[in-house]
Amino acid sequence: MTTNDSFDLGLLTLTQEQIDTYHEKGVLVVEAAVADVVCEQLKARMSQLLTEFEPSSKRSIFTTNEQTRHTDQYFMESANKVSYFFEENAFNDQGELAQPLSFSINKVGHGLHTQDRVFKAFSLSAKWRGILQQLGMAEPRAAQSMYIFKQPSIGGEVNCHQDSTFLYTRPMSVIGLWFALEDATLENGCLWGVPGGHREGLLKRFERVSENALETKMVTLKEHAWSPDELVALPVKKGSLVILNGEFPHLSYANRSDKSRHAYALHAIDNRCHYPAENWLQLGDGQQFAHFYSADESRVGV
Repeated sequence: MTTNDSFDLGLLTLTQEQIDTYHEKGVLVVEAAVADVVCEQLKARMSQLLTEFEPSSKRSIFTTNEQTRHTDQYFMESANKVSYFFEENAFNDQGELAQPLSFSINKVGHGLHTQDRVFKAFSLSAKWRGILQQLGMAEPRAAQSMYIFKQPSIGGEVNCHQDSTFLYTRPMSVIGLWFALEDATLENGCLWGVPGGHREGLLKRFERVSENALETKMVTLKEHAWSPDELVALPVKKGSLVILNGEFPHLSYANRSDKSRHAYALHAIDNRCHYPAENWLQLGDGQQFAHFYSADESRVGV
């Protein structure tokens, strides 16, 4: 990384077979999409951010059951901030951290891609814009980002869900870019998904009860239960990119191993689609989701 906090990520042209696989299965794995050195730079930056975080007054817990997510003001106002969310099992009966802070955080989000210079430089790269356009987005915008730790021993399970339950556009346009910053294995909680499951359509919507409200509700759109037999494991090597259709059903099991599974996730929407005010993620009056950089912009993050 240079002194202007830019990343030379290059560009990536997907093959027609890769594009067809994404549309057919709702998921595509691109190996070696990010160099090891870049993965280490992102991990190092997150480690630095953790040293600057004072947890005494902020104890928002991210529940691993996506359908009963604990919501509070800290969470609801995290769209354009760098916010820290603890594992459910991070604290002991006395309310104290049961292990060091760096092993207690579930994730950091949801505005890393705009609020931190290093993650902004990586996230808004023309490389990702190019991929999103190749998959059909007319005007890609970065809506949400999160650094996910999947901590050793206490990394919680994330139940089967669809990303568009939490980020919804009309028509549907959400695409998730999930970057493995460490090897994601069967032992430490790799992703699992249902190939082709996106064709079932969106089952639920997590939304505010009214515009600007902190209270939320889960709205069932369609009754359907995914069978465990339909799930396919998606273990990937460090540096791999997993591209997820917003309606692709996926989960990750608890990490009970002694190895972490760090990942960085970026969710994009097509700006030509309508983004309803009842979506929980809102930037505030007059603000727009972030543009990706073009290929001819030599400096990013400015």
